[in-house]
Parts: sequence; C-alpha cells; structure tokens
Amino acid sequence: MVMTTPYRSSVQNPRDGFVQLMLAEWTKLRSVPRWSLTMLGGILVTILSGMLLAGGAGSASSGGDGATRGISPQYRDAGNYVHRVLTGDGSIVARVASQKNNDPWAKGGLMLRADAKPGAPYAALMITPGHGVRLQANFVTDIPGSSSQAPRWLKLTRTGISVTGFESADGATWTKIGTVELEGLGDQAEVGVFVASPDALQLQRQFGGEDIVENTNLGEATFDNVKVEPAKPQQLPPWRGDIKPVAPDATSFHLVGAGDIAFYHYATDSTKTMLTGAMFGMMAIVALAVLYVTSEYQQGLIWTTFTASPRRGRVLAARAVVLGGVTFVLGLVAAFGTFLLASPMVRKGNAAPATLSDPQVLRAVVGTAALLAVVAVFSLAIASILRRSAAAITVVLLLLLAPLVAGSALPLAVAKWLERLTPSAGFAIQQTLERYDTAIAPLPGLAVLCAYTAVALGFAIWRIGRQDA
Repeated sequence: MVMTTPYRSSVQNPRDGFVQLMLAEWTKLRSVPRWSLTMLGGILVTILSGMLLAGGAGSASSGGDGATRGISPQYRDAGNYVHRVLTGDGSIVARVASQKNNDPWAKGGLMLRADAKPGAPYAALMITPGHGVRLQANFVTDIPGSSSQAPRWLKLTRTGISVTGFESADGATWTKIGTVELEGLGDQAEVGVFVASPDALQLQRQFGGEDIVENTNLGEATFDNVKVEPAKPQQLPPWRGDIKPVAPDATSFHLVGAGDIAFYHYATDSTKTMLTGAMFGMMAIVALAVLYVTSEYQQGLIWTTFTASPRRGRVLAARAVVLGGVTFVLGLVAAFGTFLLASPMVRKGNAAPATLSDPQVLRAVVGTAALLAVVAVFSLAIASILRRSAAAITVVLLLLLAPLVAGSALPLAVAKWLERLTPSAGFAIQQTLERYDTAIAPLPGLAVLCAYTAVALGFAIWRIGRQDA
C-alpha cells in the first residue's frame, strides 16, 4: 500500500483578512486625486463657513438686558438689587406693598446671594403677578408658594449654606415655602430687595431660521418694613445699589428695574452656530462617500473588487470602517480648526466666551467629527443600495437637511417630533445649550442617526450578497 501525505502550503494565510481588506480600501481611497481634493475641500469649506457664521453668533441674545457678563448666555442675571452685607446667619424681612403687573413673571421680593457679581449663587423669594409666591435659586430651582399677590410679607432666613423662605399675610404668622442650599456661600452674604422683569419677546420662525426681538420691560415694586436681622450682633453697613442715597436704617424702597434673573430659553448657542459650518463641509463628504461606491459600478470595476474579495459584505464593511475612520480624523481637524479660528470672531456681547475646557463645548466639537463620520457611512450605505450617484446624494441630503429646513416653518411641536424621528437628529450633538426649540439631547440625537446608518448598512450588505453586481 502506498501512503500519501496531503499537500499543505507553506504560505501562511493571514489570520485577519479583514485588515488586508481595509488596507486595500485605504489605498484605493487615497490613490484617487479628486477624492483627496474633496477631503481637503470639505475641511476648508467647514472652517470658512464657520468663520463667516461666527460674526453673527450671539447677536440674537444681545437685545434687552442681554446675557450677563461672565456667565453662560443660558442665564440672565439682571434687574435692580438694593443690598447690604450680612455676616453669618440671619434673616431679612419685608412687605411687598405693591407691584406693577407688566408681565406674569415680573419679580419683586427678597434676595440673598454670595456676592453682588453676576452669576453668584443666590436664593430669591418673590411675588409674581401671574404665578404667585416663588422661591428660586441659582437659575434652575423653583419652589412654588401660595398664589397670593401684593401686598404680602416675605422672609428669607440663612442657616449655614441653607436658605429658607417664608410668607405671611400679616407679618406675624409665617408659612414655610421651602429650603435651598447655596454651595460656595461664604461667611458674608449680600441681602436685600430686588425687582426684575423679562423683556417683551417677539419670536418669528420661518424657513431656514428665526427672528427674536426683545424690548425692555420695566419691573416696579414698593417695599416697606424692610429689616435685616443678624443672628449675632453686628454693625450693618449702608445699603448699596441703583438707588438714591438713603439712610442706613431705611426701611422703605421703591424700585424700578429692567432685565430678569432666570434661566433663559432663547439664548444663542454660539458654539453650535460656528459648528454649523460643518453642514457645508458635509456635502463634500456625502459626495465623496457616494462616488467611492458608485464610481466602481459605473466603470465596471466592482467585478474586479468582488473577484479579489468574494465575500462582498466584508468588502462593504471594510469600506465603511476606512471611510468612517478617515472622515472622523478629517472632521476633528475641521471642527477644532473652526472653533479655534472662529471663536475669537464671535460677538460675545456680555456673555462668557465658550472654551474647550467646558465639557459641553468639547463634546460638541468632537461630536461634530463623529457626526461627519456617521454621515459618511450612511451615505456609503445609501449609495450601495441605490448605485446611482445623483439619486444617492439627493436622498442623503434630503433625509439630513429637509427636516431642519421644513421644521423651522412648522408648528414647534411638529418640528420637534420631525427632528427626533429623522436622521437630522444627529445634528443635536453640536448643541451646548438647552433652548425653547431643543428637540432631543445631544447623545440620543446622534444615536438616532447611528440607528438609521446601521439599518441602511445592514440592508446594503444583505443586498450585495444576494444580487449580481
């Protein structure tokens, strides 16, 4: 009997053929000069567009009282505040004798804050014409009291970093409203009376944008029986603020003031405005991703590719990884370049400038690169399904941009749902402020786009594996 030994090649097959596929796709991508120029053009268009848009960023928030110097444009810290220093624990009591009803959220009442600088930690107990008595703190906390109007007695009491609000009809029997804690409150605090009132706002939404006009709306209130009661005996300093000189023991004030102290839902997101330039660079990325696929179909080279790599789904997956990775790197260059060059050009007005040290800003910049990468893969998947350049580019741009343009002219509730449920939700990754028209949070928004991309890519892989090229 003759024994035979099976032939075994001495050439070792690579353990990871997918790596070789990616290297081949990378070589193909970088070897076509017009594609390299398209990548460079996408970066330049993004940066130049961001710089052009930067000149108008923040202008919509410059009307009326405006954003206040040194704090986020998301907050307003204005109005008229008459105050004096209280050392240690104690209380301030006053009766709001009258209040002008010029806005449901006009404010007149008592305030205790760490200092008089804008953005300082504060607690404010107030009467409002449309919402009764409220205890608010640090722009976001809002505790309702009774629905009473002026005249009404109010009292704020400090114990350590805790501040408690009370109200009364006669100044003798008090009802507790709530307690807030002010982190960063030192031994000395400013206590006093204040008035504030939101500006009269006119909002117009139309195709492609919005128009916000704010007009000054003066708040006005009269206070009597004003008294600061320290827990420990001390010499109280004079009253300070936008008032005529008064005696140190003054107990009555009539205040008029413009501006509000509150969370502001109409602030201009200057970071997002700058990064919106990526929308123009995205068009070049979409065109590149589509041509990356359709050019082979049009020239018949797809047969060569599939002959060299019969597992067609792996070919498409390798293309997606390479294109997505390259686009992400290019997107980082474009996004950081846009921010660094455009942010000094933003008309900041009184708002605190956006910086990369802010986690929200950094997330928006890096997220823009991720957005472009996902859009590139989404475009590649659509191109693999349709196999026609013009059709694929049109479909991708309509799905991404049409909801944003159409939504600006639709009722707000409809526009929000349209943005949440379409691929355009991915642009939410660029927002750094919560506004009146915010439809979805940044990461969930990008996740919606990723889901569309995964479905499209999965269908494309299924299709090329079961149909002739």
